[in-house]
Amino acid sequence: MIANQSDMPVLKPFRLRASEPCRFSVWHGAALVIALIVAVGIGEAQAAPGTPGIIATILKWTPLLLQGFALNIAMSFLAMAIGTLVGVPLGLAQISLLPPMRSSSWFVTQFFRNSPWLVLLFYCMLLLPFEVRIGDVVIPLPGWLKSTIGLSLPVMANVSELVRGAVRSIPFGQWEAADSLAMTRGQILRMVILPQCIKRMTPPWMNLYAILTVATPLTSVVGVSEAMTLTGDILSSEARTDLLVPMYLFLLLLFFLYCYPIARATIALEKRFAVK
Repeated sequence: MIANQSDMPVLKPFRLRASEPCRFSVWHGAALVIALIVAVGIGEAQAAPGTPGIIATILKWTPLLLQGFALNIAMSFLAMAIGTLVGVPLGLAQISLLPPMRSSSWFVTQFFRNSPWLVLLFYCMLLLPFEVRIGDVVIPLPGWLKSTIGLSLPVMANVSELVRGAVRSIPFGQWEAADSLAMTRGQILRMVILPQCIKRMTPPWMNLYAILTVATPLTSVVGVSEAMTLTGDILSSEARTDLLVPMYLFLLLLFFLYCYPIARATIALEKRFAVK
């Protein structure tokens, strides 16, 4: 006897519940501080008798670490500025009515957007010259500047995609309404579309800057004397294994204290601008 189809068990499709995305909160910072305190306590217990305390050693090297951290911030600012200045016109070129311009800008965007950041850093360090001569003027290109240019390439590609997505998100009826007023395409972009795109692009642009900031320690691999490199130099100078975990946790705390306000401001802007 064949059972009735309505009586047989049916496996319903799995559905994900809508929930808020995972956000960093002040409790993550508190956990980081607790981890630092625990690491300091364990390091003090393992330290040899007569050696300076871990807290005192960290405080002694803090001014040097802050100098390296300032270089991280400077590189992030400069890379974000270069990437934004080049990425905005590149993103507008992706919506161009000219197929060659649209295709070439799309290729450049996708190439640098999907390239590993560390590989781009190595290419810039090896291919860019140490100095540029313009007439009788010689402009040096230090390692940190070449690394900044390398970091600006993926930023440029991501900003380009932000611009393209923001422009495409504007309802097409606004293009038609502006076109009915005999406005040119450039006027429509400048006066109607882009002012609305700024609100949509600002939160992800700030999020991209936070990602860029935490990516600046990659430059330590190519020899830039930023905070990560200086931390390794300090550990080599002290020659103490008990300092390893506390020093890197302290460096992590510096990055968290800088990036956490940016993350909170991004969330506030998302709510204010109602970015979906």
